[in-house]
Amino acid sequence: MVRFQHVRGLMLAGAALAAAQAAPLWAQDQTVTSPDQGSGESIKTIKGNNGEIIVTAKHYVPSEITANKSDIPLIQTPQSESVITRDQIDLLSFVDLQQAVRYTAGVGGENYGFDPRYDFITVRGFTPRQYVDGLAVPNTTTFDSTGLDLYLFQSVDILKGPASVLYGSAPPGGILNETLRRPSSSFGGEVEVKGGTHDFKEFAGTVTGAATPFLDLRMTALYRDTSLDVDHTDDKRVAIAPSATFKIGPDTKLTALAYYQYDNNRGGSGGFVPEAGSLLPNPNGPISRSTNLDDPNYLFERRQYGAGWEFDQRFSSALRFVSNTKWSHYHENTPIGEYDSGGFVNTTDPSLPNYYRTVTQSNYTFGEKVSSFATDNRLAADVATGAIRHKAILGVDYRNVFNDANYGFDFGNRTLDVYNPVYAPVAEFPESTRYNEQRVKQTGVYGQDQVNYDKFYLTLSGRYDWVRAKTAAPYTPAASAPVYSFQKNHKFTYRVGLSYVSDNGVAPYISYATSFEPVIGTNAITGDPLKPTSVKQIEGGVKFDARGLPDYIKLFATVAGFDIKQRNFVSTQVTPTINVATQGGEVEVYGGEFELVARLYDQLSINIAYSYNHSKVLSAPAEPLDVGYPLPVAPKNKATAFADYTFKNGFIAGFGFGAGVRYTSATTGAVPGPFATPVIYGNSSTLFDAMLHYDMPGWRFSVNASNLFDKRFVARCASTVQCFFGAERQVLGTITKRF
Repeated sequence: MVRFQHVRGLMLAGAALAAAQAAPLWAQDQTVTSPDQGSGESIKTIKGNNGEIIVTAKHYVPSEITANKSDIPLIQTPQSESVITRDQIDLLSFVDLQQAVRYTAGVGGENYGFDPRYDFITVRGFTPRQYVDGLAVPNTTTFDSTGLDLYLFQSVDILKGPASVLYGSAPPGGILNETLRRPSSSFGGEVEVKGGTHDFKEFAGTVTGAATPFLDLRMTALYRDTSLDVDHTDDKRVAIAPSATFKIGPDTKLTALAYYQYDNNRGGSGGFVPEAGSLLPNPNGPISRSTNLDDPNYLFERRQYGAGWEFDQRFSSALRFVSNTKWSHYHENTPIGEYDSGGFVNTTDPSLPNYYRTVTQSNYTFGEKVSSFATDNRLAADVATGAIRHKAILGVDYRNVFNDANYGFDFGNRTLDVYNPVYAPVAEFPESTRYNEQRVKQTGVYGQDQVNYDKFYLTLSGRYDWVRAKTAAPYTPAASAPVYSFQKNHKFTYRVGLSYVSDNGVAPYISYATSFEPVIGTNAITGDPLKPTSVKQIEGGVKFDARGLPDYIKLFATVAGFDIKQRNFVSTQVTPTINVATQGGEVEVYGGEFELVARLYDQLSINIAYSYNHSKVLSAPAEPLDVGYPLPVAPKNKATAFADYTFKNGFIAGFGFGAGVRYTSATTGAVPGPFATPVIYGNSSTLFDAMLHYDMPGWRFSVNASNLFDKRFVARCASTVQCFFGAERQVLGTITKRF
């Protein structure tokens, strides 16, 4: 016993690093009342008196969303939300965020196949704004993503539709908030080993507990080394996330959180694949999915970190103050970016097969640094006046973001035979051209009041933003003195919503919301800073939870319909040279969603989702060819279902299996844009997933297969020379030891 305490003390001492910021408002309540909920972990395997094996996952079905910045339950929120809990992530063995949203309505991922560098996510047809613990992360200008590893987080909250009233910078589709794992007073953790196809190797672990009666610690760490679906690639990742909660007093806490991640990718991700040989026939036959049209010398490196705190002060049972603050930094560098840039070239006669086997390559190098300071401070009150109860928050937030990005382009430096590639040495190329140099400062004042009378819940939210931007003229020599332009914007946004929550858990709702988003970047046509976008949405639906059902039935379901209109929409063009942004007039997306998450009898887990999205460019003064086309990678139909069952009794007690199916309709890869790019639809796809697992107290063994039958399909075609294969079959085995 003494030795165990010494070992535990050493493990916790290793978690004593402090930094980063914290989850929005009332999330810390759960840490106090339920250590499992606060730390994001609740999966436990026990052996009953009669030998039965029981696997509990009491947070598999979500009930709250931290992205609301309040303790308003999901059932009372007049907006569609999805929460992917740590229990779901662990039981379904998701590796990254793109996999985690496979069974989520209205949310898409994996549009570029298996590319671990970024999280390519869309929500209702738009790229969501990414947050960590309720504060914006320093996203890149090209992909608007950081690619932080899923293992670092205890939950992923997706707030669908405009969310400017709480966050200021919010795209039409919504926001994606990831919550870092939190310390717990109870000692516990896990060690996990993964291995599988494409030389996938991963070691990860997390440990938490009380170092003293006044200090709780946690350390989470991960190391991964894997190849991609294509030849000559190697991807390595190191990530850590320490955290500490200081219990200053019975009503005062300071939680410090931090994360650091390093990525090294060699060989690229496969490159642009020509349409002939992938989506369409080629006289020489189909192009192999394993052929790398990038280069073995391709190098991508990235370092990113965040550090800050959450200060939580409760003045009384009715009044509370929370202050979140975070400094974060993002740096990526591609000194060698050799890739297929021009598709097939005419080396002989276009009528001969040789015309369809040789592609032009170029070296595109890129470097970007993004630094960010963000803080959010708010008061929360929970008071009753007669029969009416108010849950109100009043806050002010501020962020200061600086972005510096340069690129270099060595066009057509060589050719490559697609069917018999021979790679020659390639050197680094200087990043000599300025792509984006911009500073954005945003201050917002916001308030929200949920007024409850009987079974009615009226939510009123409002916000006013002031934004200042300083932008250097793009596409100029990086060594030259920048020429700046300046921009000031201010905007009021609001949301009104009404819910009725019946005693049996049925809750119809309706809401109207507006949104305002300053956009980092420059217009590829004019060279001017991108203008802020404005959005309005009307949404209605019905939610249902299992409050009237027995305790062994956990269930939450949502049916929603919505109509979104956005002005000054931004379209990122995936071009043969550099990814550029253009700005149009108005776009509309309307549709419906259904989502159900259930956990029954501690044996059966169910995830079902369907979404219909109809998107259309209504006007585009600068790009009239875009009018009438849908948004890129915005499938009209997505239908998914997954079920997993574990046997409790008999000689197979502890064994379980799961199966899932995912259907996604064909989507466009791009709108025509400034280059009059051909609009091409990728393949629709129906993919199957499966898993086998065995649980025993303290241990879990599982094998997961994605795209079980290894279906070949093209996930996206941005043009005739820029297609992307969907991810191949992936089989991973996992051994987890929990303590």
